[in-house]
Amino acid sequence: MNRTETEISTGRLTYTVEEVAHLLNLSRGVAYQHVRDGLIPAERIGRRWLIPRKRLHAWLDGKAAA
Repeated sequence: MNRTETEISTGRLTYTVEEVAHLLNLSRGVAYQHVRDGLIPAERIGRRWLIPRKRLHAWLDGKAAA
């Protein structure tokens, strides 16, 4: 499945950086850089970055994360 065919379940509690990159139409590298810089709200779990769905959508809406 290529990027244009990727289906992302919005019912999950978290997104991966790759999924957020696809949702925001960013390259994977730029998405990871924004996560590392704290621009995109994310949590580091072990070696993985996860983006909480509610925090991402609040950030996109310009509201404080819950």
